[in-house]
Amino acid sequence: MSAPGSLTFRLLRLMADGEFHSGEELARRLRVSRSTVWKALQAVDGWGVTLFKVNGRGYRLVTQVDWLDGERVRQHMGEAAAGVRVEIVDMIDSTNTLLLHRALTGEPGGLAVAAEVQTQGRGRRGRVWHAGLGGGLTFSLLWRFERGVGALGGLSLAVSVALLRSLRELGADEIGLKWPNDLLWRHQKLAGILIELEGDAMGPSVAVIGIGLNVALPAEVRNRIDQAVCDLTGMGVDVERSRLLGRILAHLVHVLGVFDVHGFAPLRLEWERAHALAGRELMVSLPDGSSETGVAASVCDDGALLLETPAGMRRLYSGEVSVRPLQPDLRSA
Repeated sequence: MSAPGSLTFRLLRLMADGEFHSGEELARRLRVSRSTVWKALQAVDGWGVTLFKVNGRGYRLVTQVDWLDGERVRQHMGEAAAGVRVEIVDMIDSTNTLLLHRALTGEPGGLAVAAEVQTQGRGRRGRVWHAGLGGGLTFSLLWRFERGVGALGGLSLAVSVALLRSLRELGADEIGLKWPNDLLWRHQKLAGILIELEGDAMGPSVAVIGIGLNVALPAEVRNRIDQAVCDLTGMGVDVERSRLLGRILAHLVHVLGVFDVHGFAPLRLEWERAHALAGRELMVSLPDGSSETGVAASVCDDGALLLETPAGMRRLYSGEVSVRPLQPDLRSA
């Protein structure tokens, strides 16, 4: 018998036509009991999809789910598909956790894993990443470097540039980059990056690059998020998720190739042109629990943020701090 999670996804795909399907019909097609069907469909609560149940008619999936398709993802990657293996999973706790485990057991670089549903998606500094079924794009990419962990400064900013390029290619405008790992639209969060590193100081090293991107957030999911957020649909960008993932991976392959040889320096000016907080006064939370204020200046070749403070210019590194504007931007209201 299928595992409960697997059975739930098989049922949802059977109901993709938006018509009513009786519990008896679904049970017969999947060779399970009607009570098993009922139990499996309870799992969709919290996934941001609408499922009707009407006595005498059965179940109807109202939400149209844009399912990921590995072959279509590879088609949209173009030449970059030769260097990346793509796996699509229905449900997982965290794609980053999976790839970290595989990395430590010798998995070669160039593996991308995307999930339809993540139950324990992580953001930076212990935050939770929320995404409903078909309403977001959550994936991780395992990439190996010859250089050591200490030489990977600015990697999250380089990844931001790859995301920026792919989204602009697909018609998304007015995107800003918030140091060190967020993409914003009109100062609302559109995407986040979580990079986890393993390796030696002198090399080699491995990075697991986790990305969460809001595509079409259902109200049920949006209400669980404790900050201003936006999605591609709200920006007027209508794109198939398989195409979206394929184009992002294509740009990532190119940018990571540049970064592996030259570091962040060749990408710095492009990042700065989209710097969302440039010239704004920030509150900086430091590792010891203290905080200070300053004005955001530029970024350095190693990815550090330069902050103008009363005591002079300070270099901030992403592992140490979090930053937020002292005055919210009215466009995010």
